[in-house]
Amino acid sequence: MTKAASAAAKDFAAAGVAGVHLAWADNNGIPRSRIVPIGGLADAATRGVGATSLFAVFDSHDAITYGHAGLATPSGDIRLVPVVDRLRRLAGQPALAWAPVRQLTRSGDPWPYCQRTVLEAQVAEGSRRGLEFRAGYELEFAVAPAGSTDVVSTPGHPGPAYSPHALVGLDGFVAALLHDFAANGLRIGQLHAEYGVAQVELSLAATDPVSAADDQLLARQTIHAAAHAHGLVVSFAPLVGLGAAGNGWHLHTSVRRKGRNLLDADNADGAGVPTGDGAGYLAGLLRDLPALTAITAPSVPSTLRLRPGYFAGAYAFWGVENREAPLRYVPGSRLLGTDHANVELKTSDASANPYLALAVVLAAGMAGISDAAALPGPIAEDPGGWTEGERETSGVRRLPADTAEQDTALMASPRVAGVLGDDLLGAFRAVRASDAAWAAERTADEIVAAHLWRY
Repeated sequence: MTKAASAAAKDFAAAGVAGVHLAWADNNGIPRSRIVPIGGLADAATRGVGATSLFAVFDSHDAITYGHAGLATPSGDIRLVPVVDRLRRLAGQPALAWAPVRQLTRSGDPWPYCQRTVLEAQVAEGSRRGLEFRAGYELEFAVAPAGSTDVVSTPGHPGPAYSPHALVGLDGFVAALLHDFAANGLRIGQLHAEYGVAQVELSLAATDPVSAADDQLLARQTIHAAAHAHGLVVSFAPLVGLGAAGNGWHLHTSVRRKGRNLLDADNADGAGVPTGDGAGYLAGLLRDLPALTAITAPSVPSTLRLRPGYFAGAYAFWGVENREAPLRYVPGSRLLGTDHANVELKTSDASANPYLALAVVLAAGMAGISDAAALPGPIAEDPGGWTEGERETSGVRRLPADTAEQDTALMASPRVAGVLGDDLLGAFRAVRASDAAWAAERTADEIVAAHLWRY
């Protein structure tokens, strides 16, 4: 790895690269980084770069909570070691490169709070069971002119949703996204004006789970840089206004054994539903959905976003191509092919650490396969329009509506909570409690405004 880092540093320096972002995401989904000079890349790859262990207990507002016993003092240091084979020159910031990091102890051992390591462990467990996963993100974000204090009053495009002329005024920005994503090694499936205020959505091609989480972080850096170059700012926040549609970062996953997509319904017309282990995978996600949401949509604005009628997934159920369902099954077909079959998690947003989000999703799905969990029938409607009695009859319940309910759901599911391990789980819960205490003293509008530019 040292030789590879040295060779990359030499090539990058010759091309005019001056430094490298060593990047990770904290327990609030907020990207953090340290920049090292390009000449220091090889040393960083060997010995890492020092950082405080307290990044694990930063809350969403950069306050440090000492509520977790394992990190209850300002003492401690870790090493950030770049993953050199994921090193990329940033097309939109040509003097800089980018690489994700592993967080290690000072002696070079795995640090129990490293989220990337948690995901790598779940991928390895899947491999041990003969399972292979694919994952991809859809990213929604709102655009505004640089200097804007909010998006609703100064939208970056006028709409209408899904219209080609909505983005005409953003031509340069859109062109930069297409160019820079390709140059940074990120494949876009599609890009369009979305339903929300000044909203844009792009989808990343599916890949292995660890690369998908890396790609999500790199995509954010790429989007922010392209926006800045064109006099814009972007908000990835779960909500940009209380009455507006929120920004979901929908997480698509599929599972394979010996090359066969287990989520394929064996129906060339795409009209069927998964059976066998594919049904178990989906049933595992549904069974643990309240606990999963505590990890995949963990911020206070996340709970405000999960409302009926907003395609956000307010109730625990699944459906075939039902965009109101938090678990939307996307079947294959003769046109799309069996490999296309996947399940989309809608209760996911930018406030989730992408490595943890994927780790708990994979773990819940694998548990469903192991337990042969029973999958109830799909729902084609929006249960938000049903009576309480109708929802009760169908076994449809509201997902956690605040931080306390999310914490209760998380701790009630050892299948999900156990993925993090005691140390990381304690830090994660302490951060959520700190955020909740902060929010308790503020109005909903103030909460939304404070998160607009955090991600």
